[in-house]
Amino acid sequence: MANTIQTKLLYTEGPCYTTNGVSVPDIVTDEFFNGILDQADSNCAGKYFYSREAFLEALNSYSEFGGDNLVDDSKHEIAAFFANVAHEIGQLCYIEEINGASQDYCDWSNSQYPCNPNEKYYGRGPLQPSWNYNIYRAAGNDIGFDGINQPDTVATDPVISFKTALWFWMNNVHSVLGQGFGATINAINGDIECSENFDSVQHRVDYYTAYCNQLGVDPGDNLTC
Repeated sequence: MANTIQTKLLYTEGPCYTTNGVSVPDIVTDEFFNGILDQADSNCAGKYFYSREAFLEALNSYSEFGGDNLVDDSKHEIAAFFANVAHEIGQLCYIEEINGASQDYCDWSNSQYPCNPNEKYYGRGPLQPSWNYNIYRAAGNDIGFDGINQPDTVATDPVISFKTALWFWMNNVHSVLGQGFGATINAINGDIECSENFDSVQHRVDYYTAYCNQLGVDPGDNLTC
């Protein structure tokens, strides 16, 4: 009983208690998170890597996530984040980009963020961001890991993995939430999906509307990009 009370106090009074007074753990419940994770097949690496506990620990560094204005706004952001995650990694199935190691995600002309020739900068983690200058150097510096020389940290440490996803979200997606869910798709993968891959866009929208329904909030307008 004492442990249960202590955990509840941690979640409601700690950094997970957002700037608008919403407790994200009260929305991202075990039932909600595991409802996504349970869709992953038993042979999925992500099924044994991602956890609600790792997400909440990572969230301690991003108290503005889910912290905009009204409770419904918080639910929209949570639904949007997990909808994009579910699309990117097959409902928490994958940790690393499929065939990612065969791709060259190094901008060799970028002298500010030079690549390590022995490493690969393909997508890893919940949102699969890639490239040396994007997640691995910039996020690594902010979060506190050597993303250029040890990019596999994103695929071996579940808290760092969620932190990189939240870092990308807060720096690239959070600011467009007021424009509707479609704007989040555009911010994440607009060049590839919004102009030609409409099935992929609809896939994200389907997840988003399903999660909004679970959280009891209307998905709003402007769902596609």
